[in-house]
Amino acid sequence: MKKLLVLGVGNILMMDEGAGVHAIYEFWKEKESFNETLVDFIDGGTFTQDIFYLFEEYEQVLVLDIVRAGHKPGTIYSLDEDDLVKNEKQMLSLHDVDLLDSLGMAEMRGHRPTLKVVGIEPAKIDWGTEMTPVLVKAFPAFMEVARKHIEKLLN
Repeated sequence: MKKLLVLGVGNILMMDEGAGVHAIYEFWKEKESFNETLVDFIDGGTFTQDIFYLFEEYEQVLVLDIVRAGHKPGTIYSLDEDDLVKNEKQMLSLHDVDLLDSLGMAEMRGHRPTLKVVGIEPAKIDWGTEMTPVLVKAFPAFMEVARKHIEKLLN
């Protein structure tokens, strides 16, 4: 069992909606910096419950995704599973709902990893393959927060 799965979630054809997947593409470029016996970086796309079986192979899952919480676009969030479940003001995306269901399915099969989410508030979700200028500007900070979580989770 590996220690960590970093799962980028989103649709890269819908502007800011693809931020989590864009982050995975960046991590693939720097994969030599990480111990591949401990961590995997996977493009989860629009994430369906069909890939819940992946969770069985990891102690922890770090999801990179957009989070719509009504703050300024580019705001970065670090959330635990309890934040997704208990925060009534949090607007869960379909990815989050599928993610929570997948964790439950993995638990029924015998192993439930711990969950963290690094999210970023989108500016616009519409057809287009490029993130908005606001998210492009905030993206390096998003990556840095994700890197810090990866380092912490691997220690």
